[in-house]
Amino acid sequence: MNIEQIYTGCLAQGAYYIESNGEVAIIDPLREVEPYLKRAKEDNAQIKYVFETHFHADFVSGHITLAKESGASIVYGPTAKPSFDAIIAEDGQEFHLGELTIVVLHTPGHTMESATYLLRDEKGKDHAIFSGDTLFLGDVGRPDLAQKAANMTQEQLAGLLYDSLREKIMPLADDVIVYPAHGAGSACGKNMMKETVDTLGNQKKINYALRADMSREEFIDEVTEGLLPPPKYFPHNVRMNKEGYEDIDDVLERGTNALSPDAFETAANETGAIVLDVRHQDEYVKGHIPRSIFIGLNGDFAPWVGALIADTAQPILLLTPEGKEEETVTRLSRVGFDKTLGYLDGGFEAWKKAQKEFDTIVSVSADIVKESLEDNKVPVFDVRKESEFKSEHLLNAENTPLDFLNDHMAKFPGEETFYVHCAGGYRSVIAASILKSRGIHNLIDIAGGFGALKKEGAAVTDYVCPTTL
Repeated sequence: MNIEQIYTGCLAQGAYYIESNGEVAIIDPLREVEPYLKRAKEDNAQIKYVFETHFHADFVSGHITLAKESGASIVYGPTAKPSFDAIIAEDGQEFHLGELTIVVLHTPGHTMESATYLLRDEKGKDHAIFSGDTLFLGDVGRPDLAQKAANMTQEQLAGLLYDSLREKIMPLADDVIVYPAHGAGSACGKNMMKETVDTLGNQKKINYALRADMSREEFIDEVTEGLLPPPKYFPHNVRMNKEGYEDIDDVLERGTNALSPDAFETAANETGAIVLDVRHQDEYVKGHIPRSIFIGLNGDFAPWVGALIADTAQPILLLTPEGKEEETVTRLSRVGFDKTLGYLDGGFEAWKKAQKEFDTIVSVSADIVKESLEDNKVPVFDVRKESEFKSEHLLNAENTPLDFLNDHMAKFPGEETFYVHCAGGYRSVIAASILKSRGIHNLIDIAGGFGALKKEGAAVTDYVCPTTL
């Protein structure tokens, strides 16, 4: 028996490769399937099944392409209604993989079709569960994403999730290994642990949602408390996972089309495409194409694209570091952004050599702005998450979280200069690029963000542990 977790940090997503006696199952694969096909070939094995724990909202799965390329069968839990051929398993149905057995446990609550896959070893002993978005480490799946499709309230879905956990998962032995679909950083839950593998026994001890004495009402209250609105791209990804999508090879061919500065400018003007600059924030600050949006590859790139651009049908033109063109298109496609029209050949240097107009962002170090912060001379906007802000922030700062920047546009001064910062400098430059694209240029970015400000001794509120908020 061979189990491999294939974890993608940018999406905080875990896919799984399971092999036994030359037969392979893949659980929740990413959009690009070549690594799974290559691995199976190296093992001289055949991919037999592609198991999907549910219709994913936060990324586009590779199930359709992988089934086509390998001949594998796609498996969903009960009630799933995809627009393509798939096995819709019954609760308790068994699938044999070499000497192993995979049992479908229907665990609705996150979504109605959600399934947990129980893996039994060659002796028939329960070995592990692949819990999808039903059970995370330290948390459970949010019950508000499938309300419209299920025609139910989030409280009703939370009640189903309570039943699923207590009837299907908690009765399993403590030594059963838990392999979830996501870890810390995913928008599919609230407070996931940074660890990506644990035992069920340990989760029973530390996961608030698995408390033995927890009533159904308490569970519903705690699971639904503090849920932020889901990213706007989630429904688009669900639709693609349910109905199908363009082959990634076609997406890559179109997206890696090299464009001269003149052709790039013409395409931007004629198509209404967003110019997406994915270089490091320090490079973007020094010079960028006017009205371009910065979301750097070195951060949580794909989730921020999904949250801030939202419409997966939006045409996109890319400005990338040299050699990062294919990676950028691939990472965009993981969250359903397939309309990449090409990239600027030669990058920003080619743009400048062509004597095209460019813009900059004023960015200053924390030590320089400290005095004006203390005198409260300049308004300060903190674009970190609300929980980060509540935990600790500059005394006179206002919280305008990047996730919901559009909701705060009216708060930014029209003419008066203001500061913007985040934790370390990545998100504030994203925010600055969006504000400048909307015609707000009277901003100054604080390089290094809150971390640098604290180091310089800026006045901040008393620290509150985020887990107590």
